[in-house]
Amino acid sequence: MKIRSSEITPEHVYLARPSRRAFLKLALAAAGGAGLVACAPPAAPTLVGPTPAADGQTDELGDAVNRFEDIVNYNNYYEFTTDKAGVAGLAAGFTTDPWTVEVSGLVNKPKTFGLEDIRQAFTSEERIFRLRCVEAWSMVIPWNGFSLSEILNQVEPTSDARFVKFTTVSRPEEMPGLSNPLYPWPYTEGLRLDEAMHPLTTVATGLYGRDLLPQSGAPIRLVVPWKYGFKSIKSIVKIELTAEQPATLWNTVGPSEYGFYSNVNPEVDHPRWSQASERRIGEISRRATLKFNGYETDVADLYAGLDLAANY
Repeated sequence: MKIRSSEITPEHVYLARPSRRAFLKLALAAAGGAGLVACAPPAAPTLVGPTPAADGQTDELGDAVNRFEDIVNYNNYYEFTTDKAGVAGLAAGFTTDPWTVEVSGLVNKPKTFGLEDIRQAFTSEERIFRLRCVEAWSMVIPWNGFSLSEILNQVEPTSDARFVKFTTVSRPEEMPGLSNPLYPWPYTEGLRLDEAMHPLTTVATGLYGRDLLPQSGAPIRLVVPWKYGFKSIKSIVKIELTAEQPATLWNTVGPSEYGFYSNVNPEVDHPRWSQASERRIGEISRRATLKFNGYETDVADLYAGLDLAANY
């Protein structure tokens, strides 16, 4: 299995003087074992016309990477605001260093990682992934990160561990959206252990060759490219391995609308809108949504025999 990637031009270089870069390919081992956040259908963004390619860079399907400005100025992050265009401003002063991530639960070697520990212990690589929001819009994003399995292997999950629960930081003094009583804060998400161990499941610490900005989930977030974007939890402070399926924010708020799995599936509509097509940010026309967001060959075996309509 291969993921196409490229030497991502740093944003300031890209904006000043674009230059061609050679593509790289990342070889990943086969999987072991069998926040953006959701909201109502969005209003049309202010971006119009086609998005220019980021120095000619594309994903493995040939789709152009979104511009840096697209990615960092159109964000779902309800801990700050429900206004996508307002997240960047409200998050501008968010403290991302120092930072720690506690990894605990059903593991033999629980550990708390500091941000510098993560940067030194795990080799970051550039991975271009499509992001498909449950709201039926999408982007192509050049992330920098590494497989979550590298962290999980260090803490050694026990034989009883079947799920992984993730928790976002909760800082009301810096995150005004936490005053919204409609949501069961802090933000939580979860995966089956085999999903979490899949090499495509990525811990991202950057995009476009630079550190993550607060609105994008700084300093450390999850990227699960075959699932709807709200599964890719931001600003992680805790990872816990459990025997039981964990409660997650959106599944708790709207279980009939946001399933635990939330795999991208054009055959299963959201109760309030179709998932058969999507709109790429920066484009006007819609395109057909791909099953598992185009990563079906890589991940379909994780769900062999599972009714994806019942287990949405």
